Amino acid sequence: MAPPTTRLVSSIDLKKKPWQQNPPLHNRWHPHIPHVATVNTSHVFRVEMVDWTGGAIRDDDSPLDVKSIDLSTVHYLSGPIRIVDDDGIPAKPGDLLAVEICNLGPLPGDEWGFTATFDRENGGGFLTDHFPCATKAIWYFQGIYAHSPQIPGVRFPGLTHPGIIGTAPSMELLNIWNERERDIEENGVKSFKLCEVLHTRPLANLPSTNGCLLGKVEKGSSEWERIANEAARTIPGRENGGNCDIKNLSRGAKVYLPVFVEGANLSTGDMHFSQGDGEVSFCGAIEMSGFLELKCEIIRGGMKEYLTPMGPTPLHVNPIFEIGPVEPRFSEWLVFEGISVDESGRQHYLDASVAYKRAVLNAIDYISKFGYSKEQVYLLLSCIPCEGRISGIVDAPNAVATLAIPTAIFDQDIRPKNNKVPVGPRLMRKPDVFKCTYDGNLPITKNPSATS
Repeated sequence: MAPPTTRLVSSIDLKKKPWQQNPPLHNRWHPHIPHVATVNTSHVFRVEMVDWTGGAIRDDDSPLDVKSIDLSTVHYLSGPIRIVDDDGIPAKPGDLLAVEICNLGPLPGDEWGFTATFDRENGGGFLTDHFPCATKAIWYFQGIYAHSPQIPGVRFPGLTHPGIIGTAPSMELLNIWNERERDIEENGVKSFKLCEVLHTRPLANLPSTNGCLLGKVEKGSSEWERIANEAARTIPGRENGGNCDIKNLSRGAKVYLPVFVEGANLSTGDMHFSQGDGEVSFCGAIEMSGFLELKCEIIRGGMKEYLTPMGPTPLHVNPIFEIGPVEPRFSEWLVFEGISVDESGRQHYLDASVAYKRAVLNAIDYISKFGYSKEQVYLLLSCIPCEGRISGIVDAPNAVATLAIPTAIFDQDIRPKNNKVPVGPRLMRKPDVFKCTYDGNLPITKNPSATS
């Protein structure tokens, strides 16, 4: 007998705002956000999603929507979805929820996406001290391929995946999150030097009622106020999975998520047509609306059996991810190395973030020799299926990070040769990405030895 037809449990109307969707969306993690559907483990089900901004970024030539975006509203998620077994018994705290991605893609009729950098005063990014301006590039999809009029001469197959997939936290776990993130936000500047290099503010995004959307919970009620003041933002990945941005979670992949509440309350969103390791521009994948078709399995007692806590409580665990068999095939790569020495020449001790930043900067400066603006390359490295690695983490004082770029995505040979870098009208990549001015007064980092 053929399997039952895939069940649609969460649909999206692209003409409506996130708060107008039915079933309603949410943009926070909290155990008391009600589930919108119940799914049996024997069924394949379909979840549709808005892009992570809920349609705030438009397919046009103005980056002002990126510059002025209200980041208190992100990310808009579909769910929560309650998972039960064939006997109707829900997933229990301590179980593992195995979530298989059977199929995924953009929503029909909405086959486009965007990559952007935030303004330094409103979100920033990994290289915001070098690139403080809001920028935007639009991508169009042709089957598995993407191309952008703003970054010509590049075409590549996407490795489509959800940026966010996770289960609801328990109140105990939620309190752990809020306590530790409040500590780093309030005290981190005094104790952590990494932020001086990466120039990221705030150090954590704490619970806030601003922009809060809680699904079926009625706004203005006492329950809404309580949950909104406790609910965790969706920005970082945590013990429940969440915003892990693992680009290889595509067709055939499986995620083993810890269960902290009855029913698991699975949520997902932030669909990406393609992304590079690190998503370095922050708004840095090819962001899109989309759908997932999923099948779940409950592994009873799986947390204790398979996950070892790395912290003071049994809740300090992390998901396991099984990569699927479908991905683009590239055979030739150009690899850029970085070490933990910053642009001022200052040595950092085995700091992989500083090393990766330098690898990305090296790649940007190199590829810009071939007729691209550095803003074009920054967005490109954030959304193409490039491979980031920590290559060395023990040889003090330098961590070594690498960034591998598939050379086949370009319409020209970008490898070093005996003759000089080719020049000519064909290589002058115009138009550029859409770009705003930077109106702040924070210092901009300049590499004194870089090309202009």
